[in-house]
Amino acid sequence: MPQTPREKGSSIIRVLEMLETIALAERPMSATDVAFELEIPKASAHRLVQTLENEGYIQTNMRGNLVAAKRLNNIALGILQSSNLKDQRRAILENLTLEIDETCGISLPDGTEMIYYDRVQANWPLQVYLPIGSRVPISCTSGGKLYMSQMPVPKLKRLIDNIPLTKRARNTIIDKQQLFDEIMHIRDSGIGLDNEEFIDGMVACSVAINVHGKFHAALFCHAPVIRKSMDDLLLYAPHLLRAAGKITALLEEQESGCIE
Repeated sequence: MPQTPREKGSSIIRVLEMLETIALAERPMSATDVAFELEIPKASAHRLVQTLENEGYIQTNMRGNLVAAKRLNNIALGILQSSNLKDQRRAILENLTLEIDETCGISLPDGTEMIYYDRVQANWPLQVYLPIGSRVPISCTSGGKLYMSQMPVPKLKRLIDNIPLTKRARNTIIDKQQLFDEIMHIRDSGIGLDNEEFIDGMVACSVAINVHGKFHAALFCHAPVIRKSMDDLLLYAPHLLRAAGKITALLEEQESGCIE
């Protein structure tokens, strides 16, 4: 008997639902968990997971849980870059950069790194240039430490125990307890700090872009210390928070289908 169009497309829909389930899961998931969540046979789930792993869309981490891999992350970044709110988001970033008169941008978490997703360069001869697509460590950057501050404490402690703390600049924190204390301070303040920890001569601060209360990205600003100190940059935290609120509203409106 010929398949109906829905039957023909069911395998594709199943794969897409699996990717969505893994990407949006609030807890670590195994192939068995995915099978239970989507009410599909375990054998089918394991087979499809294996295919997705082989093709580089998902991967199994050291704890045996499924997480997004490079190809799925690239798709997500591509969708964000070409989304219909790009112009509006860019306008918010441009206004923020004019207000602060320093480079501002957005970074997204990807494992133990942050990816520079968008940025607007300030109009100064002396710049710290980190192009879109740059990957930076989470442990010594303002956006990365802000992301770490959103983690449950047990997960944060495991992460700090396992990531390499390499001396990258004069103030890089390489003591695990000191880093944990710093992350707890950021959790309380809601502002990520980089006081010459990633690059000598550069300071940065970040605030969270949350979507429905969940961390989505970091909105950052950085400057050379010969122009602005860490204290100077922190004076602009209200500007960052207002801009982050506007971007959050855009993302939530798009998710609800209000933006076309």
